[in-house]
Amino acid sequence: MITNQKLRKQVKDEFMNYLTLNKHRKTPERFAILDHIYSTKGHFDMDSLYNSMIDANFRVSRATLYNTIQLLLDSGLVVKHQFGDNTAKYERTFGNENHAHLICTSCGQVWETKNSNIFTPSQQKKIKNFSITYYNMYIYGLCSKCNHVNKLQQKKLDRENELKLSVE
Repeated sequence: MITNQKLRKQVKDEFMNYLTLNKHRKTPERFAILDHIYSTKGHFDMDSLYNSMIDANFRVSRATLYNTIQLLLDSGLVVKHQFGDNTAKYERTFGNENHAHLICTSCGQVWETKNSNIFTPSQQKKIKNFSITYYNMYIYGLCSKCNHVNKLQQKKLDRENELKLSVE
């Protein structure tokens, strides 16, 4: 695994190349946002990113934040997730291990679980001329809490139906 300092330098160089190639300005704010994202792990939304930057005593406008996120998405340094709610979540792409997102379809909670390479050597051979560097997967279902609540509700409905049938 790449050390955090090496990773941050690598993504800074990648972003610099992207900005140069696409003739975008190289502002300190853009690099501060990139560095802030890559100094932490996990998912974030725009509000949490904005608040954490304010907490870190870095003043940045929301417009700059949104514009920079779009550049980071376009450059492939950040990925956008839509886990079923109306809020977009973002995640850095470099320095992450392959993982799956477990998404509860009832409460909307999202967990990450690490998984080994799901592509067997024979499957990798089938994907010719394509070098896999990173992937993630979405797995939808019910978390244990929601599953328990659903089972209790189902038992209650079953009892009510039995009572109705016995009265008739």
